[in-house]
Amino acid sequence: MLQARSVAVVVAHPDDEVIGIGGHLALLPSVRLVLVTDGAPRDLVDARRNAFNTREVYAEARRRELECAMALANVPPNRLECFGFVDQEASLHLTTIARRLAGWLADHQIELVLTHSYEGGHPDHDATAFAVHAASRLLLSQRGGDIRIFEMTSYHAGLDGELIIGAFLPSSFSTGSDDEIYLPLSDDQRALKRRMLSCHASQAEVLAAFSVEAERLRPAPYYNFTKPPHPGPLWYERFNWGMRGEPWRALAAQVLDQLGLSTCR
Repeated sequence: MLQARSVAVVVAHPDDEVIGIGGHLALLPSVRLVLVTDGAPRDLVDARRNAFNTREVYAEARRRELECAMALANVPPNRLECFGFVDQEASLHLTTIARRLAGWLADHQIELVLTHSYEGGHPDHDATAFAVHAASRLLLSQRGGDIRIFEMTSYHAGLDGELIIGAFLPSSFSTGSDDEIYLPLSDDQRALKRRMLSCHASQAEVLAAFSVEAERLRPAPYYNFTKPPHPGPLWYERFNWGMRGEPWRALAAQVLDQLGLSTCR
């Protein structure tokens, strides 16, 4: 099901790639990686916690961490593309990201994309999911080429408000299937994933919550990005991450109009 001549992993931040598919990354044919943000928020709280005094220095450190992790999966720097948007601000650039991504996917003849699901965990995750679906729709309308989209797990708010890690939201909140691909990790793969996670040293506290036992994928459902991903408060609405659900959806609706897409996969 994941067979393709060219695969791209498109994620919001450095370390999202390891969380989602790190144990199998080296097995993906001709894999390339796109980072939408540089992983450094304008707010310097995270940077200073890691002893970095500027956003730019923090972003460069996160780039080095990414390259360390990717070297372990035999993904060289020339297969890494960073769009360079500020962490927590991807939602403000949906049109630019979608169009740039469409061109990049076409240039590299990508057939399969692994990315985030739309689940309200982080506004940049949702923005990246939106951009991938919008880019796929743009390519379909402009060139007739269809790109398959699969989702990786990350985190989101459960229906009781608790944090859910490593499991998908039920597709009953979208239009699609619950066909999930369960990918257990061997002893060697678990060890590799731990080493890859350890490369992202600045994120060690957060990454400690993520399992290395298995990875899960599913064909992307058909999303209506102008509707909430699930009932109740979104996980990111608990934090000062620069965005709330209602304005995020308003931006998505505006961009769909700008791109000529009435709905977005």
